[in-house]
Amino acid sequence: MSLYSVVVPVYNSEHTLEELYNRLKVMFEETMHEPFELILVDDSSRDNSYAVMERLRAQDKRVKLVQMAKNFGQPAAVLCGCSFAKGDFVITMDDDLQHPPEEIPKMAQVLLEQPEVDCVMGRYENRKHNWVRRLGTWVSVSMTTRMLKKDPDLELTSFRIMRRFLVEAMLKTNTHLPQIGNLLVQESNRIVNVPVHHDARKFGRSNYTFRRLVNDLLYDITTNSILPLIVVRNIGLISFLFSLLLGVFYFIRYFAADTPVEGFTTLVLLILAYNGLILLAIGIIGEYLMHILDEAKKMPHYVIRRSDTE
Repeated sequence: MSLYSVVVPVYNSEHTLEELYNRLKVMFEETMHEPFELILVDDSSRDNSYAVMERLRAQDKRVKLVQMAKNFGQPAAVLCGCSFAKGDFVITMDDDLQHPPEEIPKMAQVLLEQPEVDCVMGRYENRKHNWVRRLGTWVSVSMTTRMLKKDPDLELTSFRIMRRFLVEAMLKTNTHLPQIGNLLVQESNRIVNVPVHHDARKFGRSNYTFRRLVNDLLYDITTNSILPLIVVRNIGLISFLFSLLLGVFYFIRYFAADTPVEGFTTLVLLILAYNGLILLAIGIIGEYLMHILDEAKKMPHYVIRRSDTE
């Protein structure tokens, strides 16, 4: 028998935690017949989530609790929970019941039957996210495919099961603001998808706003790719070549046709265009320098306020 560690980042989920626990308990005890531990990581919730977590802990010592000192974000909460995991297989899933625990057996079966596979990620058959989230996911997947040179058919989701060695390798990463899916793709090319059901959210709404999706995308681009620098470089090169050709054209026109060169409006527009391009380039370079500074600080991914995991 193998021990399964289920890591769940928790944020404002007082209404879903008890049902999540009960469904996981039934699934492991009556369907899979395997031992499990449930690691709940409170990412500084503003509701009574931690009180519900303590009540579950009192009922079942297989439930382990961690509370972070501030809201560090889902990836940091997942890493925090994984650091306490003792299982042969580690499962990560959301706290909002959109990841059905009943889908875990089909994912685990792939790892058991295919030893060459290191990680299985759920591919949602009927995604229940809103159009903003779906659009953001599509753009993020497209960019990640190019930046990390991953299989374009591989869908990165937060519903996943991993072998322990892969989790240990992920925990050794000391990059600033790590993205779990990106880390896994960089550490193994033996990741596969399994179709899973995706339930509608029962309570509240997603914390992934359009602004957050855009910020995450920009962060991914400027930490995993030099594409913005290449784009600005190419624009600058093309503009320089165009200015040379334009200079030659006006030079020939002036001497061949004795035509005076007028262009106050053109000059103003060119100055504005080039100043904008320069400022854009400075901004992009500044973004990269800020990431370098963040990496140099070596700040912790999370700070644990208290825990009950024994």
